[in-house]
Amino acid sequence: MNLQNKHIVITGAAQGMGQAAVAACISQGATVTGCDLNTAGLAQMTEQFGEAFTGVSCDISDSQAVANMMQEAKAQRGRIDGLVNNAGVGSLDEFIDTPDEHWAKVIGVNLTGAFYCAREASKIMVEQGAGAVINISSTAAYTGEGPSHYCAAKAGLIGLTRSMAKELASHNIRVNAVIPGPTNTPMMADIPEDWMEQMIAGIPLGRMGEPTDIANMLVFLLSDAAGFCTGQNFTVNGGMAFI
Repeated sequence: MNLQNKHIVITGAAQGMGQAAVAACISQGATVTGCDLNTAGLAQMTEQFGEAFTGVSCDISDSQAVANMMQEAKAQRGRIDGLVNNAGVGSLDEFIDTPDEHWAKVIGVNLTGAFYCAREASKIMVEQGAGAVINISSTAAYTGEGPSHYCAAKAGLIGLTRSMAKELASHNIRVNAVIPGPTNTPMMADIPEDWMEQMIAGIPLGRMGEPTDIANMLVFLLSDAAGFCTGQNFTVNGGMAFI
């Protein structure tokens, strides 16, 4: 599963699953362009990983900013072999009280932003004749356990994955979704304790996932070992059952 000589773009790279994905990819020989609005976090990662890592500040809900970021990534490394659409935001809103601006932000980053990134990266991959895209969804897409905007965005990523996989297969571009269960990331810090207890009670392995659990799956799907995998949903959730 080595990623030698591959260049991977990872969004939401400065913390949580994104940061773990950066470390895992670099450990397997890849170079990484990490996209995040957390410039301090990106600077720390540049110190940690050196020339193997390039940090880029980018608002992925801005289509032109994404286009510029992908072209910069290509210019620096010569190609883009993989994209991990990991960036995401959340907001704890009851459905009937969800403000328009919260709906727009969560959908704009988690779904529309992933579309922008995938579209621009795919243009480069089509020219190369190869590539791999991974969209990070969530078990909330199936269970509905979470705010409506978050569940809708993550469910949308599953549909986006299937459509992209069918359209891009002829260009040797593989597209898959990874569906984490509850994972120990900073985004989970605001989840009420009673919600957390209920979630963990529904996980047969009896614990939350760790970012490295997800990163290991990402490395596999980005590698040539997953060369016959496309259009699939890979669940990493400790054995949770879906309704």
